[in-house]
Amino acid sequence: MSSREIILGRIGRALGPVPDEPYEAAVDRGYADAHGDLTTGRTVDLLAENLADYRALVHRADHARLPEVLARLLAARGARTVLVPPGLPPNWLADSGAVPVPDRAGSTPAQLDRADSVVTGCAVAVAETGTIVLDGSPDQGRRRITLVPDHHICVVRVPGQVVSSVPRALRRLDPARPLTWISGPSATSDIELDRVEGVHGPRTLEVVLVEGAESPDRACAGTITRG
Repeated sequence: MSSREIILGRIGRALGPVPDEPYEAAVDRGYADAHGDLTTGRTVDLLAENLADYRALVHRADHARLPEVLARLLAARGARTVLVPPGLPPNWLADSGAVPVPDRAGSTPAQLDRADSVVTGCAVAVAETGTIVLDGSPDQGRRRITLVPDHHICVVRVPGQVVSSVPRALRRLDPARPLTWISGPSATSDIELDRVEGVHGPRTLEVVLVEGAESPDRACAGTITRG
């Protein structure tokens, strides 16, 4: 008896007899989609904690102060130009002195790299994993505009865009859309665990949790993972 036959025999004995019903029906899919019973406020707090744990810079603001907060963050960065998705609410950057650069299909990577910052919305944010998901909706633009510039400010509308777990996020997203999953600034480590940031995305991620803003309608968001 060959090694292959021995291994397959062991697998067969472990799995047991093949059920007569289809595999999809035989396997229980009643997975838990959340851990614990968190309040809305605690879910948002958990998101903030896990974003910070991934070295994202987290800020909070109400809707009325959002333009002021964005202007302050861009000024602190020294940003003179900012990439702007086509559907970004115009009042968000009303107080900013940075020159808006529209998201154009013909822009080259070199042109995108010259932009100091990019400001976007998001599709959904996952509290348990500290993950922000973009799906290419008008307030987020093409995925490349959040991968080339070195500084990304992402606005999350709370609590409407915050969910507790990945399964709950997946129910909001359309898998046919270009999904970008972001867990902190872009980073990698070599074999000695020396961390290097900004390898395949922005070196700096700032997240603004804004209250009092309605979430835009979207046919939510294949898939790229950053962070």
